[in-house]
Amino acid sequence: MFDRVDEQLADTVNALVLADQALAVEVRTRDRTVDAMELEHDRHCIHILNTYRPQHTALRTVIAALRISANLERIGDQCKNVCKVVPDIGSLPSWQSRTSVLDIADAARRIMRSARDAFAQQDRLMARQVLAYDRQVDRAYRDGFAAIAALGPSNGSYPVAILHLAAISKSLERIADHAKSIARHVVYFVDSVDIRYGSLQAPDSAKPTVT
Repeated sequence: MFDRVDEQLADTVNALVLADQALAVEVRTRDRTVDAMELEHDRHCIHILNTYRPQHTALRTVIAALRISANLERIGDQCKNVCKVVPDIGSLPSWQSRTSVLDIADAARRIMRSARDAFAQQDRLMARQVLAYDRQVDRAYRDGFAAIAALGPSNGSYPVAILHLAAISKSLERIADHAKSIARHVVYFVDSVDIRYGSLQAPDSAKPTVT
């Protein structure tokens, strides 16, 4: 599933760069395959939970796998969202050179692959590095949004395209966020530490409150 979603992201970026409408349509069509993979993955995890009743590290691994699968499916959805509007921005002049959208796209791909490697290698340090990479993407997104807004005065005939370009930028930023979530889940199943919400993290041994 990691590999299929990485392929989706790579093709999304290529469709964007080349204004390749046929490739954009292909990415959107293939999203159904990613959805089917998530459903199949969930069935496997439920079977493991019901049949083997895993505990401790094994249980954390299954929980993390379910969460990671959900994030991968959402990355696929964001790729589909970008590809929906590829035809609308192909005519917008100079957007590639005057905005950082493609830089954000490249960064999102790097983060995605780092998260995949952290998962495959069960590398907690690599996973934590992904969190730092995501902050860089957040800064690029904030800076890039201003550049997209600046396209307006000189491209008044393309208001819809400019709005779609802003949406593309946000989708790419969200892809990086999902990769960050994957990295957090890697830390969880490797270290038994839930770092999703910082100070709200409870020790693994804590018992739920009964009311």
